[in-house]
Amino acid sequence: MMMSVRGLTRLSRSGYARGRWVYSSLGINNRTLLLEHSTHFRSPLQSSQEVLGCRVIYSLVSNALSTLGKQAQFQSSSVVEEQLDPFSLVADELSLLANRLRSMVVAEVPKLASAAEYFFKMGVEGKRFRPTVLLLMATALNVQMPRQPPEAAEDTLSRELRSRQQCVAEITEMIHVASLLHDDVLDDADTRRGIGSLNYVMGNKLAVLAGDFLLSRACVALASLKNTEVVSLLAKVVEHLVTGETMQMSTTSEQRCSMEYYMQKTYYKTASLISNSCKAVALLAGQTTEVSILAYEYGKNLGLAFQLIDDVLDFTGTSTSLGKGSLSDIRHVFQSPISF
Repeated sequence: MMMSVRGLTRLSRSGYARGRWVYSSLGINNRTLLLEHSTHFRSPLQSSQEVLGCRVIYSLVSNALSTLGKQAQFQSSSVVEEQLDPFSLVADELSLLANRLRSMVVAEVPKLASAAEYFFKMGVEGKRFRPTVLLLMATALNVQMPRQPPEAAEDTLSRELRSRQQCVAEITEMIHVASLLHDDVLDDADTRRGIGSLNYVMGNKLAVLAGDFLLSRACVALASLKNTEVVSLLAKVVEHLVTGETMQMSTTSEQRCSMEYYMQKTYYKTASLISNSCKAVALLAGQTTEVSILAYEYGKNLGLAFQLIDDVLDFTGTSTSLGKGSLSDIRHVFQSPISF
């Protein structure tokens, strides 16, 4: 039964149902799902079977682990694999990032400053899933290289590298929050992260401007890295976010039933940010092209799986567990149900 657990990672022991389980590979028979062109997609039947399989595994493993947990109380000889909370591994850095983000979104106009920091205030920062993934990726990639410089110089270079990778995590979070602000306006949402959405509290115009402001601050931070390849990657992400939202707004009746279209849109709206940010972290670490591509593929599959589960939870979750109204993501575009 425990073999079924392979390929799944529990991201948090917190009460956030949205990030409870993530299926870490969407490939079948070691094949990689390519999302850069429509010809790379599997047939709708194959894709539907994969998503259905993800859902079945999700259900089976959740039930199995629940049963195992109960059995462990009565069977002291049972060996239960310890669940490690990945958020705890980078908790100190996440706190540092949160403080820096709050300082980065300060604006001269008080009302704009209040709007820009709305989702960076203590208690409403969200799960910080993306920064956590990037910091863990950085830890995995910052391996010791041959021909090391003197120890003092090595420590300095290591600190500088980590600081630059933290900057990528901050940029990624600002881009993500900006997309949430714009999405809530487009979806006419009234809640986000368990509180009133910014457009509901301060109006659509200020919410749009706050999102634009966050994107501008992300661009300034991105330029400070002075790495043209990383700048190009994350600039492409912003283009993908706009493309994905436009695809969602303009779907035809035929496209709503197309798994290929749904997965392409999901890549643009969710997976592109995670995948390209993971690749950016690898590039800053001086990794090879092969390793950078692997980092990209990891982030892509993780991002796709995260959104697939999120869309399922839009049906099965409650407003309290999701931090927003259930069915809120499909109120205007009835497409994600095909993943369920």
